[in-house]
This record gives sequence, C-alpha cells and structure tokens, in this order.
Amino acid sequence: MNGIIVINKQQDFTSFDVVAVTRGILREKKIGHSGTLDPMATGVLPILIGRAAKAQSLLPDTNKEYEADFRLGVTTDTLDITGKIISEKESHCNWQQIEKVLPQFRGDIMQIPPMYSAVQKDGIRLYDLARQGIEVERAARPVWVEKLELVSFDEKTQSGKLVISCSKGTYIRVICDDIGKALGCGCVMTALCRTKACGYGLDDAVTLKELEKIKNEGRVEELIRPTDSIFSCFQPVYVSEKQAVRFSNGAGLDLDRVKTVCDKTDGTLYRVYGGQVFLGLGIINTEKNELCVKKKF
Repeated sequence: MNGIIVINKQQDFTSFDVVAVTRGILREKKIGHSGTLDPMATGVLPILIGRAAKAQSLLPDTNKEYEADFRLGVTTDTLDITGKIISEKESHCNWQQIEKVLPQFRGDIMQIPPMYSAVQKDGIRLYDLARQGIEVERAARPVWVEKLELVSFDEKTQSGKLVISCSKGTYIRVICDDIGKALGCGCVMTALCRTKACGYGLDDAVTLKELEKIKNEGRVEELIRPTDSIFSCFQPVYVSEKQAVRFSNGAGLDLDRVKTVCDKTDGTLYRVYGGQVFLGLGIINTEKNELCVKKKF
C-alpha cells in the first residue's frame, strides 16, 4: 500500500497517536505524517503510507489554513485554553476595534515562539523548560500571514473566530495572544482546526473511525491518493522510456534532451514521469546541465 490518506484529526490526539492508530488499522509499518498538530487541534493531517513516507522530509512549504476560536480578556501560560490562567480582566471590545489591529499581523511579521512549544534552546525543548517553571529568552522568527480575517464575534461573550492562511512554522495561538496585547485586554485561543495543508482540505479528509469502517468494508483503496499529489505545486516532466530507466537507476538526465523542462534555474524541483508512472522528484543542476535525482519513489 503506497500513497496518502488525509485524516481529520480529532481533539486530544497527537499526530503520533494518529500515525499509530492508522498503522494498526491498515496493518502497515511504513507510515509518517506531513506536519505536527497540537493535541487540542483538529483538522487536516495527511498520512504518508509505504513509499510515500519517503516524502516526509521533502514536503513543499505550502501555506496552511486554520479556523481559530478565541476569547478576549483571558491569558494562559500556554496561550490556549488548556493552560493555566495567568490573567482575567473585563473586556468590552467590538468588531471594529478588533478589525483595526489585525493589519499589523498580516504579511511578513516576526513571531516569538511560545514557551510551550517544541522549539529547542541549547538542545532542550522549550516545553520541557516551561514545565519546570523556567522561561528563557527566545529569538523572534519571520513568518508570513497571507490572510487574517475576523469571521465572527459575539460582544456579549467576547468570543469570536478567525480564518488564517499562513506559512509553515506560524503559531496561531501567538497571533491570538498578540491580538490581545494590541487590544490591551488579553486573548486566549479556545479551539483550532486546520482546514487545509499540503493542498488537501477538510473535504478530502476522513476521521479515524471512518477509516476503520471503510477498511473493514474493503474499500480503503478508494481513500488512497497517489504520492505525486502531495507535490502538485511542482511542474511535471515527462521523459522517454530510456530516460526513465536511467533516472530510476539514480543517474541524471541531460537537460538538452529533456524537452519538457521549462525552467532550468539551479535547484528547481520537478515531478518526473515515465509515461504516466511517477518516478520521483528531479532537481536542476546547472553545473552538470542535468536533471538529477532528488528522490525516487
């Protein structure tokens, strides 16, 4: 079994929990995932099966989309509702006030990773330090927020929902916390759902219970997406039968003889096909004037 199954992760499961359960359902050993989701988060988690597991370190850095619920007037040590409450204050914000501060968190911004995160400081995970009551200085990191929209807000409960499209490595709970700081009242993330990742959306996803049911019905092949679908952002290159054999044996292809290559910029990645068969990823090497093997599948 080779390919990708998109799981709609349930709350309180880690990404590794999903992998373990999927491995048990499918009776497959080689399984990986496309990107960690915190236990409190739900939503899109592509699972890589068989040869597709080799794609884990090569996944394209595509934007991810989220729906985040928040509440004003509260802060916690984890920046989400699962943490210990640090402060509570009465908040009387309205839609217009929230909209006014959002532009400062769009585009290229700098973000300080939260203490409760997997980021390492001197070889130690920040969350391990946080659990010991230790807070250390963290360097701000550049992230890209393409979209940040307020889609609902209840003035009575001071609760609302944001839709966010952002680069890999963006902490949504930090955005919520920073919005609370900008408003002067504090803010905590109360729920998070990843609605899109690696080009897949919630409509593509099934729950673990649904996966088990479909497997028991003998229909699991219906769910498996081809490995090359996760690399859809890369242009395809089609090679001859002889070139396909050469590529499959790990040898580079002369660029002057690969007619379907359009962009010969050094480092450009392509999906390589022999006929309709996905062979792997190729990378342009201008020094050798070759389309070299990046990864065979």
